[in-house]
Amino acid sequence: MKIAYLDCFSGISGDMTLAALVDAGADRSYIEEELSKISIEPFTLSWKRVNKKGISALKMDVVLDPNQPPTYHRHYSEIVELIHRAGFNERVVSLSLAIFDKIGVAEAKIHDIPVEKVHFHEVGAMDSIVDVIGVALAMDSLEIEKIVASPVPLGSGTVHCDHGIYPVPAPATLEMMRGLPIAPTPYALEMTTPTGAGIISGLVDEFSKGFPPMIVESIGYGAGTRDLPNQPNVLRVVIGKADPFLHKFQVHHQEIQHAHEPHAHHHHEHSHGHHHEHGHSHDHGHDQTQPHSHEHGHHDHHHHAHDHHHEHSIDHDHDHDSHKHEHDHGHHHDHHHDHDHDHDHEHGHHHHEHHKHSHAHDPVRHGQDPDGDCLPLKQ
Repeated sequence: MKIAYLDCFSGISGDMTLAALVDAGADRSYIEEELSKISIEPFTLSWKRVNKKGISALKMDVVLDPNQPPTYHRHYSEIVELIHRAGFNERVVSLSLAIFDKIGVAEAKIHDIPVEKVHFHEVGAMDSIVDVIGVALAMDSLEIEKIVASPVPLGSGTVHCDHGIYPVPAPATLEMMRGLPIAPTPYALEMTTPTGAGIISGLVDEFSKGFPPMIVESIGYGAGTRDLPNQPNVLRVVIGKADPFLHKFQVHHQEIQHAHEPHAHHHHEHSHGHHHEHGHSHDHGHDQTQPHSHEHGHHDHHHHAHDHHHEHSIDHDHDHDSHKHEHDHGHHHDHHHDHDHDHDHEHGHHHHEHHKHSHAHDPVRHGQDPDGDCLPLKQ
């Protein structure tokens, strides 16, 4: 899926959007050729590179014929008819109308008139019509399937329009941004124009403070007219494709985590929840009829000291003097020690663990099978 991300850190306008899309790779010749189909006063597009606070950006201007001044005031219905008559492809028509519909509905609400009766002032001017349809053509040229935008700074202060001095954002601009994320700005200027708001409200599929998951293919910078004191007055457009392997990466990452879960407990083969298995085999000659005791010193970085006394009450018979038996000692850390030994002795083991176990075993009471192995004992 082809994605366009509109990074509106300095606001957005129609000319900034068109310039940024062309800078990002939209076919300028295709756009100019298609725009020539509109039955309006003569115009040309001027393209030049400018520098905005250290960023090279593309500036686009609609240049009108001074001998044929445009009709600035057009009805919404007239603009719709111009678009349908031009012979654009279905997608360009749809995108263009989506933008103008948002602007028309907002203006109708502000002026309390039917949308068909709306007179477009600044938006109805030649350059605004060219900007809107030009943006639709640029999106079509880039084959954009999804449009994502950052929160939009609107600005503050006042602005001069045909009706006089209006607050910023202009009423229609603010109306179009209802329900959409806006961002603060320190500038008492119009950062987002009605055309810019129409593009945002009419075309954007979702909003994101950061870049969406994507593989970046191209980046474009569209310059605004004025210069801002502390930041570049540009719109940044990032074109890319949705990452086709993102889901696989996530699944793979989860699998890696799952695969490592046992290792978090199994480097000692024990758990606090770990599971200890210490096997010691000792053969000592002794008289098995004598009680015997074992002292095991285990040293580890956990520094635990545990005294365990086990009483086993399983009767058994054995008739050998030298035998091995294994003891399974279960305690709350689930340590299992298998010791093969005979009788009185002391031995120390270093298993990275400080455990001190004292075991008193009465061979008469130990559960041993005829082969000398302890029967399973319960804690």
